[in-house]
Amino acid sequence: MNNVISRYSIETAYSFLHQKRNVYIHSSLEWQRDDIEYAIACYVGDMSGELYSMLSDGRNDFLKDHKQFGKDITLAVNRLEDMLSTKE
Repeated sequence: MNNVISRYSIETAYSFLHQKRNVYIHSSLEWQRDDIEYAIACYVGDMSGELYSMLSDGRNDFLKDHKQFGKDITLAVNRLEDMLSTKE
């Protein structure tokens, strides 16, 4: 299925989410974590619908739910890494 999604789209999403996840998991500042959640929610709003669907397994609140965000961003980064390794 990721034949339809360009490698560039996957790499761009991976770079952004990976960097934000690394700051998020090491931050103890609640405002900083909230800012990251907001930035990611805005980003996925503009993301390719196909890519978002693949990452989210159809969950409309994926990367947008405060309670699930930590798990979701790690899952998204892992899925993007897998997609990149199979796109070579």
